[in-house]
Amino acid sequence: MNFTKCLKFPLLILFFILISFPCLTRSTPVLDTDGNEVQSNTKYNVFPLERGNGGGLALSAKDRPCPFIVMQENYESSSGLPLKLFPLDNKQQVVNLSTYLNIVFSAATICVQSTVWKLGGVDEITGRRYVSSGGIMGRPGVHSVDTWFKLEKYGNGYKIVWCPTNVCNTCKVVCGNVGVFVENGKRWLGLNDVPLVVVFKRSST
Repeated sequence: MNFTKCLKFPLLILFFILISFPCLTRSTPVLDTDGNEVQSNTKYNVFPLERGNGGGLALSAKDRPCPFIVMQENYESSSGLPLKLFPLDNKQQVVNLSTYLNIVFSAATICVQSTVWKLGGVDEITGRRYVSSGGIMGRPGVHSVDTWFKLEKYGNGYKIVWCPTNVCNTCKVVCGNVGVFVENGKRWLGLNDVPLVVVFKRSST
């Protein structure tokens, strides 16, 4: 039996499969509420998919002045703060599903630190891990492992996931969805079994 011919046959089958199903060979873009591809370094407001489930995302002090914690406005009419998405590959102009990215609020706070999202450590009081500001922009590695998030399709919307397994090969991470914890009338973002399902609306500001 000719081994070379045997090897070529399955490779030809794989080639024709990839040609017949091009979706297998390209990434899937995240779409905004107008059906357009979400662009990197472009302002968007983030809203819950389900109406009547709160408003946009913003920043607020929690138990201490700084860093600010990412929160969701209580009222549907509140747009929150615009933010930008920056993929790990800084040449990537379109934000795709399952792509590592930095999430950055396009705003300033009284804290002398960045508005890049990062996942905090375990809170001593609640035992929860909240998403805060003060993260490092870019520079993947052990010092920035807490700042890399991904977007995944979830029903008719998207969920935000923290699972930077490939950003730092020496880091041990416990992956999870970003959801909402309601505490004393405020809605804080953190790792939660139940994800906050969101949509992206291009900001007019």
